[in-house]
Amino acid sequence: MPSLRQLQYLVALDDHRHFGRAAFAVHVSQPTLSQQLRTLEARLDASLIDRSGQDVQLTPLGRDIAARAREILVQVRDLSDLARRAGKGIGGTLRFGITPTLGPYLMPAIVAGLHRQQPDLRLHIREGIPDDQVREVMRGALDMMLAPMPVDASGIVVEPLFSERLFVIAPPDHPLAGQKGIPPPALKGAGFLTLDRRHHYHRQTRDICDQLGAHILHDYEGTSLDSIRQMVGSGIGLALLPERYMASETHSAEVVAKLDIAGWNARRSIAAVWRSGAAFSDGFHAIAEFIRAYVGEDS
Repeated sequence: MPSLRQLQYLVALDDHRHFGRAAFAVHVSQPTLSQQLRTLEARLDASLIDRSGQDVQLTPLGRDIAARAREILVQVRDLSDLARRAGKGIGGTLRFGITPTLGPYLMPAIVAGLHRQQPDLRLHIREGIPDDQVREVMRGALDMMLAPMPVDASGIVVEPLFSERLFVIAPPDHPLAGQKGIPPPALKGAGFLTLDRRHHYHRQTRDICDQLGAHILHDYEGTSLDSIRQMVGSGIGLALLPERYMASETHSAEVVAKLDIAGWNARRSIAAVWRSGAAFSDGFHAIAEFIRAYVGEDS
C-alpha cells in the first residue's frame, strides 16, 4: 500500500511540476523524492509520471491519483487537528490567509483582541492573492482566510462579515478636490491606479472604471494600498481606497483628498472562508463572529 509520505510527494510534484521544487516544498532531497515516487509506481504497478519531456507531467492516471491523494491528506490532517484541539477550545497554530488590501489595517487589532480572548491561539498569518489562497484552503494548506466577495469555489464555507465603502481619492491639488457633489461624468477619462490583475481589488477597480468611463493606469501598478496612496499623492492618478484603511492612516488627509461624488455608493464585502467539514469548523465560526463583532463596534 502507498504511504502517506509517498502520496504527499506525488501531490507536491503535481503542484510544482519540477522534482527539485517539489522536494524543497516537502523538505526532502530530490533523490529521496524521486526514489519514493518510483517505489509508489512499483507498488501500484502503474506509470504516474511522464518523464519523457523536459517538463514534468503526471499521466492521466497520475493526475487522478494525485487528486484523491489530496483528499486523503486533508482528511488525515483533520484527524490530527481534531485530536490536538479536542477539549482545548480555540488553541494551537492557525494558518490564516489574508489579502494585502485588508491585512495591514484590520489584522493588528484583530490579532490583539483574539490574543486577549484566546491566549492559546497562535495565528500564522500569510498574505497572498485571494484566488490562490482559496485553493490553499480547499487543499488544506490554509485553515482559514479573509477575502473580498464573491468567493466562487465548491467545498468551502463562505461567512460574510462586513462591507465597507470605497472612496475615490486624488492628490490634494487636483481640480476636483474640495468640490461638493461632483457629477460622476466629471471622472470620464480619468486614470486610476490599482494592484496587478490577479487581485480582486484590480477587478473591482476595472469594473468601476468601466462604469465611469475611466481607465486603469497599467504602467503604474501598486504593490500595496500604501504604495497606491503615495502614488496618488504624487499626482500620478486617482484610486479607490477602503474606508477603514483611510480611517487607519492618520496622515492620509495630508497626502490625498477624498472626492465628494454625487450618489457615490461603491462598496466591497469581506468574508471569512474555511473548508467545509473541517475539524475545527466551530472554532473558525467563533473567530468569524469575533471579527464581525469587532468591525461592528468599530463602525
